Amino acid sequence: MDAFSPIPPNWTESAVHTTQFCCPRCGAETSKAQSVWINRRSPVYTENHRRKWQEFYHCECSTVWWAWSSDRPVTNLGRGEEGVDG
Repeated sequence: MDAFSPIPPNWTESAVHTTQFCCPRCGAETSKAQSVWINRRSPVYTENHRRKWQEFYHCECSTVWWAWSSDRPVTNLGRGEEGVDG
């Protein structure tokens, strides 16, 4: 499954929304997901005009959940030496 496919996979139909960026059932991080799909066809714009998308995860425990891309915890992946986005 392509995470950026314009067509959602069938497993997303049963997804539950979570406010924490982990599986609501077992607490697994996104790296443990069996499948991922990002709904990039329907962005939502925040009050400061930034886009956010629904990110869907099919966890290894069989739970399907989604969260907003803006809720993703900050990491240092993809950052420059000074720790700022490049």
